Amino acid sequence: MPSVSKAQIQAQDDAVYQAIIGEEKRQKEGLELIASENYVSPAILEALGSVFTNKYSEGYPGKRYYGGQTFTDQVEALAIERAKKIFGADHVNVQPLSGAPANVAAYFAVLEPGDTVLGMDLSHGGHLTHGHPVTYIAKLYNFIRYKTTAEGLIDYEEIERMAREHKPKLILVGYSAYSREIDYERIKKIADEVGALTMADIAHIAGLIAAGEMNNPVPIFDLVTTTTHKTLRGPRGGMIMCKAHLAKAVDKSVFPGFQGGPHENNIAAKAIAFGEVMTDDYKKYAQQIRKNAKVMEEELRNLGFKLMFGGTDNHLLLIDVTSKGATGKEAEWALDEAGITVNKNMIPDDPRSPMDPSGIRIGTPAMTTRGMKEDEMRQVSKWINEAILGKDDPTTLERIKNEVKEMCERFPVPGIE
Repeated sequence: MPSVSKAQIQAQDDAVYQAIIGEEKRQKEGLELIASENYVSPAILEALGSVFTNKYSEGYPGKRYYGGQTFTDQVEALAIERAKKIFGADHVNVQPLSGAPANVAAYFAVLEPGDTVLGMDLSHGGHLTHGHPVTYIAKLYNFIRYKTTAEGLIDYEEIERMAREHKPKLILVGYSAYSREIDYERIKKIADEVGALTMADIAHIAGLIAAGEMNNPVPIFDLVTTTTHKTLRGPRGGMIMCKAHLAKAVDKSVFPGFQGGPHENNIAAKAIAFGEVMTDDYKKYAQQIRKNAKVMEEELRNLGFKLMFGGTDNHLLLIDVTSKGATGKEAEWALDEAGITVNKNMIPDDPRSPMDPSGIRIGTPAMTTRGMKEDEMRQVSKWINEAILGKDDPTTLERIKNEVKEMCERFPVPGIE
């Protein structure tokens, strides 16, 4: 695959150049299993470094505060129209700088201070921006948090009970570590019964939804937020989709309510990513993500790991590693030493702390982008088991690292020579 040139960086700033080269080497020689990470195409990398970086463009296409907006308007309108077509959205705002700002702007669009929001508990697969007490947004709104069942599944009856009791202004679904499908129609029915608005945060699964591999909440819900990276395989950024009657409120909430000038270089990259999503190759890619995740589910279960939520319907797995004599922190470190990058993660009702939890979270999007399939997933699962069991044996970890590097040489990373 073509590589993006770094000649100017090398000539001007060697310290930064060396850091970039080091990161390229890490990505090229190791396995990326962090469920929220992926590799963008060389075209997206080029767009991020394009002359759109130079341009201020507060406002929206056709309604800017500065002159010289002919081409920023073109590229932003293109990103909007492509996203609307992909997801079946009435209205799209592509200016949010990331997923968390998108969520906050969505709240500001429809809520008043003190309003009640019903969302999922972080420890059961939710996200910080869904009302965790450590966030500032939790000081502004009254977040009520639901949990999964003892079997690790969304408890729709409990959501219905809590909605009737607390009468939320907004019911929120969408998760950062939950691996099962979501019944959006049922959530919508509950919301309608209590007069609540509906919001879905599909940051992790947007790419699978776009390819028709998972249920699509956009035609059903009032608000849908997402990142544009992760499974969508675009640049790091955010996006809000909504029903037509909320369009003006959402746009005013993003700008001038919450953000200043949009990053048009990033929006150009979003437009390219959405163009890639609309191809048959992308649909095959999304299908392979799920196939790879199911193979890892089977292999890891056979190796004796306890899988949260009973397995996966999407791209990720949340795994309890304590039965292997390790904590999530220890497992993350050992796998990193073996050339396999994961993140430590709390499991439902975890007795341990977030910085040293009981589990790890893994995902298949990045490996699938490199062209890895079922056979590679089986081997990676074996390496995960060996590395965690051998966390105190440097020889074992070094052997695995060399084997990982050898396999990675057969599967290039886009944009890296």
